[in-house]
Amino acid sequence: MFTGIVEEVGKVREIRRGGTSSYIHIECSKVLEGTKIGDSIAVNGVCLTVTDMSGSGFKADVMNETLSRSSLGELSIGSPVDLERAMAANGRFGGHIVSGHIDGTGTITDIRKDGIACWYTITAGSSIMHYIVEKGSITIDGISLTVAKVSDTGFSVSIIPHTAAQTVLGYRKKGDIVNLENDIVGKYIEKFTRPEETPAGKQGITYAFLAENGF
Repeated sequence: MFTGIVEEVGKVREIRRGGTSSYIHIECSKVLEGTKIGDSIAVNGVCLTVTDMSGSGFKADVMNETLSRSSLGELSIGSPVDLERAMAANGRFGGHIVSGHIDGTGTITDIRKDGIACWYTITAGSSIMHYIVEKGSITIDGISLTVAKVSDTGFSVSIIPHTAAQTVLGYRKKGDIVNLENDIVGKYIEKFTRPEETPAGKQGITYAFLAENGF
């Protein structure tokens, strides 16, 4: 599990694309502290397993499915990437629950300054927008952010200068593709309250049930 608090911006040193799988080599330093082969590191919000490492970076295998369904397929040599180690049991929970399993991608359609803040507007498909609510949480390229505005086709976030300076958002421009992960809590709540998914003959938790019992 991750929290969406980016620890370091790394740099892509090498990408090898194969017929059935690929690997990525990322130059970094901070996220190597305490890391060993087999550990998980979120790269732009995508959970990858460390398969090799040195004093200046690590390698991770990447399935072609991951490349095609995320913005990792857009990376090239020198691309900056957000990095976060999996949360330790005694770590501080600074963001929100992030699985590292993205739901899809969005496109940055507008970037504008607002005093010291910077607004990013992102369009996304209906399957992603379904779970986005104003003042709720969203993960963009592995960054835990609060949704400021929502429309039928997209949403906006407002970030402070520190976030722009310490993450890949500071490098982004209009038209860029970003990885998106919805708040997992909302997805579970919806699943548990779907009447049609309750096994036949069993009483499940429904909206009607909650209303009848004072919720």
